[in-house]
Amino acid sequence: MIFKLKIPNIKMKMIAALAGVLILTGCLNAQLIPNLGGQRTGTASFQFLKIGTNARGTGMGETVVAVSDDISALNYNPAGIVLFNENGVTFTHTQWFVDTRIENAAGVYHFGSNALGLSVTSLRTEDMKVTTEYQHEGTGDYFRFSDLAIGLTFARKMTDQFSFGATVRYVEEALGVLKMRTVVGDLATYYKTGLGTSRFAVMITNFGGQVSPKGTVQKVGGGELSDFQSFPPPTVFRVGFAFEPWMNEKNRLTTSIQLNSPNDNKENFSIGAEYAYKDFFVVRSGYKFNVDAESYSGGIGLKFPITFAKGSLDYSIANFKELGFAHRITLSLLFPSKH
Repeated sequence: MIFKLKIPNIKMKMIAALAGVLILTGCLNAQLIPNLGGQRTGTASFQFLKIGTNARGTGMGETVVAVSDDISALNYNPAGIVLFNENGVTFTHTQWFVDTRIENAAGVYHFGSNALGLSVTSLRTEDMKVTTEYQHEGTGDYFRFSDLAIGLTFARKMTDQFSFGATVRYVEEALGVLKMRTVVGDLATYYKTGLGTSRFAVMITNFGGQVSPKGTVQKVGGGELSDFQSFPPPTVFRVGFAFEPWMNEKNRLTTSIQLNSPNDNKENFSIGAEYAYKDFFVVRSGYKFNVDAESYSGGIGLKFPITFAKGSLDYSIANFKELGFAHRITLSLLFPSKH
């Protein structure tokens, strides 16, 4: 007797395919993503550009290049800011490590089939003592490490299925009297396949020329140093796929998988999920594979109406193994658009 198992529709086929991938990742992680780029570790500047600055994205393990369909797309896929209709603003506070704080503020404005976005990210530390080989307790002077990124984004919806976006970003890093300044760019696409809710996205982020610190430091024992080595920004190529295996009037489950190829480390991939109940309460989770410093993450979110806008409050926690946990909280406000 021969039994035949029929998969009823294309959605079930996609579920089966994704389930197979997730099972294989646990067993074949080393074989699927070999350490092709491990020798490049520590060869890029402006490392703060790699830090997630939105609680929705980090709650899903930053597996959101194909999920970004709200205002958080400014941080993860600029092509996604045309996938919603409202204008809005968002603010994120990140409690990083060793008393370091990261603040992000962003806004989106729609017109026709286009959208403009503006984002500002700031990282700063507390004032630290200047010490030398002979003055371990400090010289009496203080210095601060800080980073700044200001990005301008443009996106356009070409069809109901395809959109693209680009960001030009000014970045600056200061360490005492030394400063680095440059301009980097992002290019991204977002494509809805037409098979259920499946979509995929391709993005290259933080590409630009090499940059070196500018300034002069006094060497211990006399003399000055003003010539420093140049390094490229932390460019990353990302490919992502996402779809909803379960969605009805009350429930939505979004799953995603993403491959990342950075220019300063080994290739890695991640998986993420987001469950929403009545588009009001949201739970998220994610996991990064082949990443030395990070592993799992999670988060929750609430959406609530107010008199003049639609609000959302999101929180995420990410495990950085030896360093501990990073916490983020995001407040977003969306206003009706007239276009």
